[in-house]
Amino acid sequence: MAALSGFAHNTRKYFAVSAIFGVIVAVIDSAALYLLGIPAALVWGVLAFVTNFVPNIGFVIGLIPPAALGLLEGGPSLMIAVILVYCVINFIIQSVIQPKVVGDVLGLSTTLTFLALVFWTWVLGPLGAILALPMTLLAKALLIDVDPNYRWLGPLLSGHPVQVPEPSVGPGGGAMAPQALEPEEPEPEQPDEPEAGRGSSTPAAEPVAAKGDAP
Repeated sequence: MAALSGFAHNTRKYFAVSAIFGVIVAVIDSAALYLLGIPAALVWGVLAFVTNFVPNIGFVIGLIPPAALGLLEGGPSLMIAVILVYCVINFIIQSVIQPKVVGDVLGLSTTLTFLALVFWTWVLGPLGAILALPMTLLAKALLIDVDPNYRWLGPLLSGHPVQVPEPSVGPGGGAMAPQALEPEEPEPEQPDEPEAGRGSSTPAAEPVAAKGDAP
């Protein structure tokens, strides 16, 4: 149950992050296409939002229709301008920044997300491109997270090494295991001894008479 709960939580985070980046890309693309004079710029912005859920290659799918319209409306120069705008905006956001953020949020490396896209697209077709990361998270939850013997694969999938605490160094230079600190017991107070010659009330001992001395 813990593994499936983690899968559901990570899936929600994935769609939330993808939706946030999709809105950013859609707004920028719509404004750029409107300034370039591409018809139905808002429609292609919505398409950019939808294709944002396809990791790594989503911007290529959303680029084809506005680039074709640019070729029909203004010739090759306008088509090249649309391609350059999409490459600068969408490639940086969707193919560089977003995979890094999604990988950090979900605990998956960028290489694994690309391989998951290729695999699930081959298995499920176009639907697999959208469900690539959720299906990967489900496979990870059912095959790896439920079995403690396979937990060592976690750093391999996430791309982050395990942080091992450094052991403390002993007096001789050897490693020491951390020990719990025990409260120190207070030492018992010693009564003050009276000093000789400072008005002590105890009489000084009389010298013992030596043998042969007169009484």
